[in-house]
Amino acid sequence: MKKYIVHIKFLLLFLLIAFLFGFAARRNSNKKIKAVDVYFTNGENLFITYEAVNKLLIQNLDTNQIQSVDSLFLNNLEKKVRSNKMIRNADVYKTIDGKIGAVITQRTPVLRVVNGPESYYLDEEGKIMPLSENYSARVPIISGEISKTQDLIDLANKINKDAFLQKQVTGIEQIHKESGDQFNLKTRIGDQLIVLGTILNFQKKKNKLKAFYQKALSDSILEQYDTINLKFKNQVVCSKKVKYGK
Repeated sequence: MKKYIVHIKFLLLFLLIAFLFGFAARRNSNKKIKAVDVYFTNGENLFITYEAVNKLLIQNLDTNQIQSVDSLFLNNLEKKVRSNKMIRNADVYKTIDGKIGAVITQRTPVLRVVNGPESYYLDEEGKIMPLSENYSARVPIISGEISKTQDLIDLANKINKDAFLQKQVTGIEQIHKESGDQFNLKTRIGDQLIVLGTILNFQKKKNKLKAFYQKALSDSILEQYDTINLKFKNQVVCSKKVKYGK
């Protein structure tokens, strides 16, 4: 008899646990969305605002159904958010207290293209990124019709990852040749044209440029030159400005 009582107790306990789980699941599924929380992973310089992402999420919620947390297709929401050209990645999730959360990774612009009235960024993967009304990136400018080659994107990334070049390089000129792209740089220091050539041996060329600037600024002779050529091995070849009338 005691054996049957024990079995009955276990059965009742099992049914009670099943009921509680079912009740909790139903209660959770019927919770309507209370709020949308948005988090950015990369920096304080926001090209797209919290409000814009929040609006993007809310606009894509299914308003024809009861907006319960469990009825949301999170993958579809993520695709909608990622379709924004300023966003590189989005992870959308739900919480047990009726909230939708989104972790946003912005695209990182490394170059600004100006072609007549048209202007836009290229990100670190070479993808087009529109200008932002919220924040303007301090990146080199390249003008005219460009070829979005891998060398160009690699150069822009190298500049963006170097503290000295990121601060000093304001423009890139792309020169197309059969042997491959060559580049000239414009900087904030002086008005010299930096002849880089190809991106081969970029590290050595960068070191030569830094050493030249250090020496030229120390001797106050930088303004004497109009061109600084880094294409030659183990040397920097400069041409002096032409002084007319003398």
